[in-house]
Amino acid sequence: MLTAIIDYESGNLHSAEKAFQRMAGEVGGGEVVVTGDADVVARADRIVLPGDGAFPACMRELKGHSGLYDAMVEAVEVQGRPFLGICVGMQLMATMGREYEDTPGLGWIGGEVVRIAPTDPALKVPHMGWNDLVVDNPHPVLDGIETGAHAYFVHSYHVRVTEPGERIAHVDYGSDVTAVIGRDTMVGMQFHPEKSQGNGLRMIANFLRWAP
Repeated sequence: MLTAIIDYESGNLHSAEKAFQRMAGEVGGGEVVVTGDADVVARADRIVLPGDGAFPACMRELKGHSGLYDAMVEAVEVQGRPFLGICVGMQLMATMGREYEDTPGLGWIGGEVVRIAPTDPALKVPHMGWNDLVVDNPHPVLDGIETGAHAYFVHSYHVRVTEPGERIAHVDYGSDVTAVIGRDTMVGMQFHPEKSQGNGLRMIANFLRWAP
């Protein structure tokens, strides 16, 4: 089994690579590689799309790497390979991003990426640090994760989903902030599982074992 963590020059992938390799070793998850090679992505059994920075810039970078975007879309949409989006990689799954400029997303999850708007002025944006997950809908990737589990966030925008059933979990930050989305073979996490200690490692292991 091969898991490809897509490298499209949008963030430091070292910690993600180490976390996924560690859990692959523990659960028999096969090989994990960080790659910007479209051919590797095309033959991968699982695909992880990280992302740091602004939605429009990440989408431009992803589409700007020769064949990478098309290989990912083919693998996920046509081949049905399990997919995990992390941080902005999750946001790119939505229909539209509203950060700086309107930018079409992948359209895998209905909804738009909007700025977090806490009702409490004492809560600052970006939303940074640990927060408690509230599980909205059961999902295999959250197996063993219950409401109250901690995860580590660094972001100013989140996905406002169209279909409530596609929001797997949220956190309270002066208002509901989407934390996990998913449908079919696709799942996305707004937080960084590789930085979320035991809970994050469990979710990575669950993803590597997931057989949708």
